[in-house]
Amino acid sequence: MSEANTRERLLNAALRLFAMHSFAGTSLQMIADHLGVTKAAVYHHFRTRDDILTAVVQPALLELRELIDKAEAQRTPSARMDVLLTGFVDMAVRHRKLIAMIGMDPGVNHALGTHPDIVELFGKPLSLLAGNEPSPGGEINASLVLSGIACTASSPLLTHVDDDTLREQLLTSCRRLLGLRPRRLTVAP
Repeated sequence: MSEANTRERLLNAALRLFAMHSFAGTSLQMIADHLGVTKAAVYHHFRTRDDILTAVVQPALLELRELIDKAEAQRTPSARMDVLLTGFVDMAVRHRKLIAMIGMDPGVNHALGTHPDIVELFGKPLSLLAGNEPSPGGEINASLVLSGIACTASSPLLTHVDDDTLREQLLTSCRRLLGLRPRRLTVAP
């Protein structure tokens, strides 16, 4: 088995175990046992649980950085909000399990909070979504939207809702809250 495949299996197992037992409740030994490998094999790839957590969230962080760059490149506040909102909803729906872990596990929040670059990155969507109204009211609306997206996308009560329906309903509700125009549907000729 290749190094990359082993690393990927390790990250998938860690995400499952973090979701089941919490970040603080998951040890490197538990991850090793889950995979049927030695703790030394886990150490070969990662020295700490924090290193594993950082690797688990890294792909989503890269997506978020790209999304923020794309939104910031737009000319108007409304266009920036639209791009960010649409992309954030897509990310939240695509990464439902990861969003649940980040949003609901205090240990994950604490561990990620020790990385100033991640803290700064997480603050950017709030300022972009408050763009039309950079005031406490605008920031509160933006915060409601971001947390609402994360909570709704990761809700165990909504696992029966398919991704397309969830995406459409989140966008409709969030646009209304932010005062953005509804998206026009393109009709094929």
